[in-house]
Amino acid sequence: MLHFSPWKATLVLLAVLAGVLFASPNLMSQELRDSLPGFAPTKTINLGLDLQGGSHLLLEVDVDKVMEERLEAALDDARSRLRSERIPAGSFAVVNNEVTLRVTRAEDADRAEVALETLSQPVDPSLGNLIGGARTLAIARDGTQFRISVTPENIEEIRRRTVTQSIEIIRRRIDVLGTTEPTIQRQGRDRVLVQVPGIDDPQRLKDLIGKTAKMTFHMATSFNASDIDNAVNGRISPLEQLLPMDSPFVYPADHPQAGEPAPSEDKQYWDQCLTRVTCVLVQKRAILSGEDLRSASQGFHPQRGDAIVNFTFDQNGARVFGRLTAENTGRSFAVVLDGVVITAPRIQGPILGGSGFIEGSFSVESASDLAALLNAGALPAPLTIEEERTVSATLGSDSVTAGRNALIIGFLAVVVFMLVAYGLFGVFANLALFANVALIAGALSGLGATLTLPGIAGIILTIGMAVDANVLIFERIREEARSGRTPANAIEAGYSRALSAILDANITTLIATVILFQFGSGPVRGFAVTLSIGVVTSVFTAFLFSRLLMATWFKAARPKALPV
Repeated sequence: MLHFSPWKATLVLLAVLAGVLFASPNLMSQELRDSLPGFAPTKTINLGLDLQGGSHLLLEVDVDKVMEERLEAALDDARSRLRSERIPAGSFAVVNNEVTLRVTRAEDADRAEVALETLSQPVDPSLGNLIGGARTLAIARDGTQFRISVTPENIEEIRRRTVTQSIEIIRRRIDVLGTTEPTIQRQGRDRVLVQVPGIDDPQRLKDLIGKTAKMTFHMATSFNASDIDNAVNGRISPLEQLLPMDSPFVYPADHPQAGEPAPSEDKQYWDQCLTRVTCVLVQKRAILSGEDLRSASQGFHPQRGDAIVNFTFDQNGARVFGRLTAENTGRSFAVVLDGVVITAPRIQGPILGGSGFIEGSFSVESASDLAALLNAGALPAPLTIEEERTVSATLGSDSVTAGRNALIIGFLAVVVFMLVAYGLFGVFANLALFANVALIAGALSGLGATLTLPGIAGIILTIGMAVDANVLIFERIREEARSGRTPANAIEAGYSRALSAILDANITTLIATVILFQFGSGPVRGFAVTLSIGVVTSVFTAFLFSRLLMATWFKAARPKALPV
């Protein structure tokens, strides 16, 4: 046990040295880290929301809006299906979360029922058309009148899919801010918890997350004031819609919802559309959507130099866009973002390359944000901020100080105890303890892990567990020495016979930390990460590194009795 081959000793020392190297950037300034050569470790431990401050948002996903869109789509599908079957029908409407319609001739009712039933598909496509499988739509008939509703199973599937997609898109949007280890997770049925450490502009975060970013391309039909006035007063084609340009009308200061966009249903305020904002009539049907975009990036106008958003369509989008511009030269098309026309340029000629740019009242930052939103994709549903908290930098600094003090005090207390209790052997244990902390810090830095207050608690617990292994070894060595063994045999027996107890204790702890990480979230995971890393490093330093130190001392001193 006291014999170390040169290659084993070299591996142990290299492992400790690697931990020190990976941990060292945490003690350097940013300027010094930037000046290091490319092969040198430069990553530092990321501090969590509770240590460095940041933003905490609780968002609610508006699943009801998705259901409205689903019913509108069902209405359009029903109209198209009956038209393709040449079945006259009318009175199409969405009432009380149902699509209602009436077939004109009673003799067509049976055929209409068969045609409408084809609109309902299995909720889980993998089930195919198995009997008893949940369907997307329920069709009810009363004579020549039909009611189409979304089944409860489909509602739950839509809710699950909508929240899951929202989480993924929120994550992609936050990634462009360059923050590390944000917490984004589902909470309850239709809420999403977002915690972003280190963000210094919470409003930009809310703007980036809160925008639905649903972009569509429509043909503009009229900018004429009289046409728009007729549309404001309800005289509008069912194939057209009136949209505000640049920014929606917001409620005035004396309104309870001052500063918020006024919906088009609030006619009292939208009557002022002509005087408050520029409006435009566009075709209701979108020719292209943001889903047809391949990429978007911030750029500058080739003539004027102001900020723009460059975009490139995918193959299908490029083909449609090329045909659109070729067939409508001289007309205007509108780029609509979340129900607002951000630009309505005149088509000067065919654009066949599938690329273009969006201009408007952009700053470089707003153009970059819009490009990021388009690249991340549109949210499947609007988000409402239910709860907002900002952890200030002062609170974060206080938390760091408190956690650092606790770590230092705990570390020093353990060091002093080991020196008093075991003398020279305590020095070996303390050196192993220093190596253990360096390995933990190096592992956290190399993995880019986030350290939170519970993580600091995990490190403090690891310090106690690390010396616990040395205590077992040293007490075993004492027992063997008292029983008359020679110093060399006592040390060998102490390490070999304590190994099983050390492994049993640490393996069971490691199993518990894995379970905590798997089923926990947020602070619980932070605790599990640091503790699991600490378990592995403590076994290494307590059993291998301290034994290497003791073997080196023993070969040099050749003691007649053990100082323990």
